[in-house]
Amino acid sequence: MTDSLRRSWLAAGALAVLPMVAWAQPQSWPARPIRVVVSYPAGGVSDVVARALGDKLTAQLGQPIVVENKAGAGGAIGLDQVAKAQPDGYTLGFSAISPLALSPHLGKLPFDPAKDLVPVASVMYSPVLLLATKRSTAKDFGQLITQAKKEPGSIRWATAGLASLGHIMLEQIAYSAKAEITHIPYKGGGQQLNDGLSAQFEVLSTNAGPAVLQHIKAGSFHPLAVGAPKRLASLPNVPTLGELGYASANLSSLFGVFAPAGTPAAIVERLNTEINKALANPDLQAKLAATDNVSTGGKAAEFARQIAEESQANARIIRAANIKLD
Repeated sequence: MTDSLRRSWLAAGALAVLPMVAWAQPQSWPARPIRVVVSYPAGGVSDVVARALGDKLTAQLGQPIVVENKAGAGGAIGLDQVAKAQPDGYTLGFSAISPLALSPHLGKLPFDPAKDLVPVASVMYSPVLLLATKRSTAKDFGQLITQAKKEPGSIRWATAGLASLGHIMLEQIAYSAKAEITHIPYKGGGQQLNDGLSAQFEVLSTNAGPAVLQHIKAGSFHPLAVGAPKRLASLPNVPTLGELGYASANLSSLFGVFAPAGTPAAIVERLNTEINKALANPDLQAKLAATDNVSTGGKAAEFARQIAEESQANARIIRAANIKLD
C-alpha cells in the first residue's frame, strides 16, 4: 500500500467524526429496515456473529436488521454490493478486512477499497490455528521448524487457498526461519479440514471454531500455535506465534462493519456507538466466546488505521514471497 492510499484510509476514518450532509438526514435515521450484507455463506461463524449482532442492533435502533449472504471471491462480492449501494445508512457490510487489505495486492477488484467504502466499526478477530495432523511427528512448533530446516520440503502445509491469510502466515514463517515448507492450497476450508482429518499432509492452518476444537479434543489434530493477540481461553497451553518469535506471522482474521463511501458522518458515528454498545452485551460476548472469536470494537478511525497497517504489511510479504494468483 502506498502512503497516499494509507492517507486515504485514515482520512476515511477521520471523516466519520466530522459533520457532513449526504443522502439521509441523520435526525430521522433509521426510519426503515437496515440491510447488512454478509460476505460469507450462511451458517458459518461470521454469519452467526453478524446475525447475533443484528439482533442487538434491532433492539437498540428500533428497526429490523435484515441479513443477506453474498459469498464469493474471498468476500469481495459482498463488499462490492455495499460499495455500489446508496450511501444513506440503509446498506451495510459485514466482512473480514482481507478484501481490503490483502486482495488489492493480488489482482483488480470491482471497487476501490480506499474510495468506495468507509470502515464503521471493528467487531471481532478470529484466531488462526496451526494444527498438526496425525501424519506429523512434531510435538510442538519448534520441532516442526527443525524438521522443515533439516528436511526441506518435507513439511506440507495446507491452507484455505492461494494468497489466503494462512498462506501469508506460511510464507512469513518460512522466510523468517529460513526453512522450505511445501504449500498445499485448497479452494476453501471444508475439503482442507476433511483431508486433514485423514492425515493427507502434516499441518494446516484454519480459523478457530467449535468444530475445530472438537477435533482437537478428539485427538485428530494437535495444536502447535495460534495467530492471535493473546492465547485462547479454550487452548491456554497453545502459544501465539508472537510468543514463539514470529510476530510478523502472528495474524488473525479481523472482521468489521462497512458502509458505502459518502454515508453521512453522523450516521457512521451513531452506528459505531451502537455497535460498541452491542459488543458490550454479555449475551453477545458469550456467543463470541463460544466460537473462539474475540470482540474488538473501538472508533472508526482506529479501524481504518488497522486496515491500512495490515495492507502495508501484506504488500511487503507478497512482494518478498512473490505470491501471485495464476
